Amino acid sequence: MHSKDQISHDDYQTTADWLLSQTQHRPKVAIICGSGLGMLAEALQCQDSFKYSDIPGFPQSTVQGHAGRLVFGELRGKTCVCMQGRFHMYEGHSLCKVTFPVRVFKLLGVETLIVTNAAGSLADSYQCGDIMIIRDHINFPGLAGLNPLNGPNDDKFGPRFPPMSGVYDKDLRKLAFDICKSMGVSQYVQEGVYCMVGGPNFESIAEARLLHRLGVDAVGMSTAPEVLVASHCGMRVFGLSLITNKVVKSYQDSETVNHEAVLEVSKMRSESLQKLVTELVGRMDINNNTA
Repeated sequence: MHSKDQISHDDYQTTADWLLSQTQHRPKVAIICGSGLGMLAEALQCQDSFKYSDIPGFPQSTVQGHAGRLVFGELRGKTCVCMQGRFHMYEGHSLCKVTFPVRVFKLLGVETLIVTNAAGSLADSYQCGDIMIIRDHINFPGLAGLNPLNGPNDDKFGPRFPPMSGVYDKDLRKLAFDICKSMGVSQYVQEGVYCMVGGPNFESIAEARLLHRLGVDAVGMSTAPEVLVASHCGMRVFGLSLITNKVVKSYQDSETVNHEAVLEVSKMRSESLQKLVTELVGRMDINNNTA
């Protein structure tokens, strides 16, 4: 990582202070919405919203299906902040920029991060429209040395060598399964391993076969960097993948995937996802006192 990519603690604090001066909301939960999943923000009550372009230090999202707004509000009496659109390495952002909002959220007082994404399935038993609760991940860019924690460690956020075992909170995963059962949607809810690849291309057949043999259930182009930084900051993490396509693993298969199809499946499951996240936040045991 080049020195020009480094972001100082004061830079994060400047953005946090600006947001705190613009809204009375003091969020304890942050939600990052993946491709086509920005409707989660629409469930927030008493909203204050800000375009990314108006927020000091914030990057810009350039991907279809990512609205580019930060929305503050309440879900079931809990104060939340929701990103309608995330940032990706393939857009040309450094990983410091990709994860910039997560550290800002920490300075706002956020204790729990919920991440959602659209992903392709590698597990043979998964179907389009399934919801996968993320149990663990493989961060391929991270294994190759592309890590948002590269460079000098900021001890104000977390330790030099943060552990990543058990990063997806076990209690929140169990609670989500209980909610899905009560909603009557357990038949299309899975739990599995998510893998992040760099993108922006979808995977080749050989790459898909490799990931499948490594035990990957779903693959996408995001999430791992934000989760890594959230864990470094001491946040609880819960992750969901919406399975929007089946990744091609056979040379005899003529099927291909495109981003428009991904957005269509996101639209199909939007109501169930919104209800699940709303119920999850509502039943979380968090300290939601306002500052």
